[in-house]
Amino acid sequence: MLNVLTYPSPEADARLAQIATRKVGHARETETRVVEILEAVRADGDAALIRYTRQFDAPDAELADLIADESEVEAAYAAVAEDFLDILRRAIDNIRAFHEPQRTQSWFTTRPDGSILGQMVRPVTAAGLYIPGGRGGETPLISSVLMNGIPARIAGVQDIALVTPPRRDGSINPHLLVAAREVGVTRIHKLGSAWAIGALAYGTATVRRVDVIVGPGNIYVTLAKKIVAGEVGIDMLAGPSEILVVADEFADPRYIAADLLSQAEHDSMASAVLITTSADLAQAVSRCLDEQLGRLPRAEVAREALRQYGALFTVERLDDALQLANTLAPEHLELQLRDPWPWLAKVQHAGAVFLGADTPEPVGDYFAGPNHVLPTAGTARFASALGVENFLKRTSVVYYSREAFERDAEAIIRLAELEGLDAHAASVRVRLP
Repeated sequence: MLNVLTYPSPEADARLAQIATRKVGHARETETRVVEILEAVRADGDAALIRYTRQFDAPDAELADLIADESEVEAAYAAVAEDFLDILRRAIDNIRAFHEPQRTQSWFTTRPDGSILGQMVRPVTAAGLYIPGGRGGETPLISSVLMNGIPARIAGVQDIALVTPPRRDGSINPHLLVAAREVGVTRIHKLGSAWAIGALAYGTATVRRVDVIVGPGNIYVTLAKKIVAGEVGIDMLAGPSEILVVADEFADPRYIAADLLSQAEHDSMASAVLITTSADLAQAVSRCLDEQLGRLPRAEVAREALRQYGALFTVERLDDALQLANTLAPEHLELQLRDPWPWLAKVQHAGAVFLGADTPEPVGDYFAGPNHVLPTAGTARFASALGVENFLKRTSVVYYSREAFERDAEAIIRLAELEGLDAHAASVRVRLP
């Protein structure tokens, strides 16, 4: 399936460059179209929403149909299996337990001169969660509801809006509705693509605007989030999925091949890379990829991803493997090593790290607890997973006593005058005796 490349070498360097510089391109016409959609929503409000929904999703939709009411949610509970509810609630418990410690408290300090400084931490008033439709609603992205909704609820957001494209008959997959209710979503709008982002950012008569928009989506959603950023907060501009496995000679090639394919099946732009000290292991992984691809329903997507952005690298030492991993700063990093813990300290840049043979990446996607909304395309060098902090804002608090003011006044005046801001200086000077 893939040739084994020795790193460093000209061939390996060329492949690395291809992987590291991959970007999801878009035609200028696509961005122009997204701008047009957003402007239409800003200008026409609900009329634009129903127009686009009828054109692209549910031909017979009426304005009132674009909100999921209580009867739909109740019917959804009746439609899903009892074991689904049990699994869902177990996953929610795990994710909530992981995110609870991320809550930041307000704090204040006092000084001997009587001044008080501090920081108030408050949740945003409203957050919007974008959840893709998933093959016309037939493959509901339940995990995305959990990963985006639970941190918002823990942060204390009171108004959590979920937007997701309706199916052709105007309905939403019942599993999504149940998941939304279980994590505390307060309103559900049957809206998709760029017009859903516009509705959340600008507000319409039936869709209240929000302060922060999070969640994955296609190129239309991503561009729309990019354009409205600043008008509202956004989580990140996520790119195609990626996985990097660092392995030694003790790793199981079947496990590695399966893990590489778990990301390659996402998208033809996905990246799946192995770095190992064992040439024999790399060859065995290549053979396992061939064998396992034949059993995948999404084999063609995975095959194209591997062809474009897959790689099997051999290195002399594990230190070299970790150095290369840090250069790529992958979304998902697996350490399939006999003893992975000593090597964790060498990881500088990764969205999430999975240690050991029995911790495949899907454990984190669905159930373990850490968030699966992660930085991609090397942005793990400076960005982090979605978390409670994405839904919080910090407000500085300053109180100066008279003693503190008189002590610092001349210094403040001097700095203001150096910057040529005389009114700033005067604001302080007028208070001096």
